[in-house]
Amino acid sequence: MRGLGTIAAIAVWLALPVMASDHAPPPIEPATSFPAVEVHADEHVAIAVVPYDTKDMESIFRVDYLSHDVMPVRLIVTNLGDRPISLRDARILFETAAGDRIQAAEPEDVERLMTRKERMGSKIPLPGPFPDIHTKPKASNKEIEEDFDTFEYGALVVEPHTTRAGFLFYDVSDLPHPLEGAHLYLRELRNADGNELYSFEIPFNKYLQSRSGQVQ
Repeated sequence: MRGLGTIAAIAVWLALPVMASDHAPPPIEPATSFPAVEVHADEHVAIAVVPYDTKDMESIFRVDYLSHDVMPVRLIVTNLGDRPISLRDARILFETAAGDRIQAAEPEDVERLMTRKERMGSKIPLPGPFPDIHTKPKASNKEIEEDFDTFEYGALVVEPHTTRAGFLFYDVSDLPHPLEGAHLYLRELRNADGNELYSFEIPFNKYLQSRSGQVQ
């Protein structure tokens, strides 16, 4: 009987991390509410970025992306004007301190960063006739796809006086301090007449400085 109780206790413990988060996107606030923001007053557009660079922040996801050198970046776009703006043709790149530009990753790109062992998970051996308990894998293809379905930025049009937000995921492998001196670079946003807006180059240092100020 004690063995069965132990098995039940382990099963409950393994389920706790899953139950602890509802994996919901954070509430949407205007881009001007965030430290790392660039405002084009003449074009009536504000864009902010928030990198989810800590374990606590990325706990909203199903997958630990940081441990696989993937940086989730939240993009917040606020249309301050009276006409819609289009991101249909937009290019949104992670520009490193060295000037290299990284395209946002697709789910299959993230999946390739996971080793087969990590996707399989592991086993907890139990004594006697009881079968081993299989722990939840660190990351599965299904979880990655679910995260992209839930969180990925997908608004092609931002309506007047509206804010749209979502995440982009960037492969920052081989970058020991990926945010320092880096920017999120956006171009080919267009107004309602089809004219291209000025490009945005939002420094992540603004975020880092705000975070260091909070620590102090």
